[in-house]
Amino acid sequence: MPTVDIDPDELRELTGHSDKSDDELRDDLFSLGLEYEGETDEGHFELEFAPDRLDRLSVEGIARSLRYDYGDDRGVYVPSTNDPEWTIEVEDTPPERPYVTGAIVRGLDLDESSLDSLIQLQEKLHATMGRKRAKGAIGVHDLTMLKGGAANVTASTPRDEAVGDLDSPAGEDDEREAVEKTITYTGIDPDSEEFVPLEGDRAMTPAEVTEEHHIGVEYADLVAEMDRVPAIYDSIGLFSFPPVINGKRTEVDTGSRDLFIEMTGTDQWTIDHMLSIVCYALDARGGTVEEVTVEYTDGAPGEYAGRSFVRPDLGTKTKTVSHDRIETILGVDLDKREIGDLADRAGLDASETDTDGVYEFEIPPYRVDVLHPIDVIDDLGRAYGFNTLEPRYPDVSTVGGRHDRSKLERATRDVLVGLGFEDLLNFYMISEEENYERLQVTPGSDAVGGGDPVTIQEPYSEDYTMLRSWALPSIMLVLENNTHRSYPQDLAEIGLAAEVDESTNTNVAEHRTVAAAVARHDASYEDAKTRLQAIAANFGKELATPPIDHPTFIDGRTAAVELDGETVGVVGEIDPAVLVEHDLEVPVAAFEFRLDALE
Repeated sequence: MPTVDIDPDELRELTGHSDKSDDELRDDLFSLGLEYEGETDEGHFELEFAPDRLDRLSVEGIARSLRYDYGDDRGVYVPSTNDPEWTIEVEDTPPERPYVTGAIVRGLDLDESSLDSLIQLQEKLHATMGRKRAKGAIGVHDLTMLKGGAANVTASTPRDEAVGDLDSPAGEDDEREAVEKTITYTGIDPDSEEFVPLEGDRAMTPAEVTEEHHIGVEYADLVAEMDRVPAIYDSIGLFSFPPVINGKRTEVDTGSRDLFIEMTGTDQWTIDHMLSIVCYALDARGGTVEEVTVEYTDGAPGEYAGRSFVRPDLGTKTKTVSHDRIETILGVDLDKREIGDLADRAGLDASETDTDGVYEFEIPPYRVDVLHPIDVIDDLGRAYGFNTLEPRYPDVSTVGGRHDRSKLERATRDVLVGLGFEDLLNFYMISEEENYERLQVTPGSDAVGGGDPVTIQEPYSEDYTMLRSWALPSIMLVLENNTHRSYPQDLAEIGLAAEVDESTNTNVAEHRTVAAAVARHDASYEDAKTRLQAIAANFGKELATPPIDHPTFIDGRTAAVELDGETVGVVGEIDPAVLVEHDLEVPVAAFEFRLDALE
């Protein structure tokens, strides 16, 4: 899960609750669904957050949620905006990245903490909504270093100003002051123009940046297939090479007061909503949001050619939910006043429609997660307090009991815990890289875990693009994140795995799987096998372990798991290359097999 680092003192300041102790803050954050993972060396909270609430990727967003939870803020808040003075002209952009959006925020008083928070928000949005900058990338610039006017983007040699004016706001030419304030987003030959990139000390072409600059090398694959690369100009010259790196001329520091924010990407909705989240964060810092006109020329690629927009788009949306559905889902009786109060405390606005018993809820623009009426009901339930709900039997004629599979899971889990394993509960969604590549498994192969991936058609994050085909990758991720913990670490999980199977009516075959790993300085194949023997004995199964090859495990230290003569899994010592990939410095022995083999 993604984490954010939050200074508790800054959180107290932004919420206006300086009396809150660290323990009280941790309890309040947990009630919002933010789990405390520890502290950094600077004493900041490390918080794990649900990837749907991207508005909580910064201390400003978390503080806003807490103020609603405390009852200090109520209802929908939309920042006021000033009319646009600047225009972004979009012309002849690379078709692979046709869209842009932007805003200006003035009157900021940035210190090191607020600047660090902005940078963290930028990078976390890149990693989540932006799909590691592939779908959306953010550039933040010092507005005073920009000059408007028609940009000349045909030059094959660098302009002197683009290299020399790093310490001045683009010269003192009086004629420039009268020029229209225009920024140009376009595409250029990667070898045609030069600019000084961030953390650079000389002018470089975009091609040189992707070959020689450490940030450029990291993101070079995003533009590798483009004949013409994205570029953003003012009247002085090139100042941004999205989605790779900004120019040094417009670098933001604690002396910056007015910011120009631009975002480019492959989807207009995504970058517009990323922009809304950033604008709300800077509004919380005292900034004033100023609109920007985005003009797509007639020849611009993409669906918006010839159209003009004003951004940021801070318009609200609405969801319609009935009173009966709210009460049915939450299981409590509420009157109209209570529903209105809960909506206010959730940061929403509720109003009655012409249809009796039906409400229209207004959703603020930073809530990109509200896609369905059930999301509104979830917000109302959180404002009510799920911990205050009183459990009661449903009004039905039968009483439920445990399913046979659930009984088997519980019995297996009891055996695993008895053998010294710590029980895990991981997400069933994962990325193809984590599921296959980092464990050296080929999709579609016959190896355990090599089933064809069940992919998500519209994944919300690059970290969760498929249903996992086996559980061992999830355990390896936990070990990777636990390198700061003491050893031994004996971890196990019983959970879902899935793969494509066209013989089923859903085209997906699901099964429950048992996976476990032993991580310690002397972990060996025998450590994993003896635990397997104990499990098999507890369920009266005959275990055999004939040698096999598996790409995740060491050759000659790997075997199939056979229960009552049926091959159901794999056991062995993890290959050193896989350990290095996960930053592990101790040996790991592991096994995985199908749960239904114990029936």
